[in-house]
Amino acid sequence: MPIAPITGKLRKRFFIDLSCAFGLGIAAGYAYWYGSHLPALEKQENYYVKLEREKVQQAQSA
Repeated sequence: MPIAPITGKLRKRFFIDLSCAFGLGIAAGYAYWYGSHLPALEKQENYYVKLEREKVQQAQSA
């Protein structure tokens, strides 16, 4: 009894793996960007705004 050839399985699996990899990669990128990077950037910007305000106040009071 010969075994029937398996045709097209590798191609289907490849496209499923590729689409899952792209989907998960993009989702992880968005999670990092909006969950970690932008809040850290906002914190940094607020710090520099605070320093600038203090510098302006010292210049006005002097």
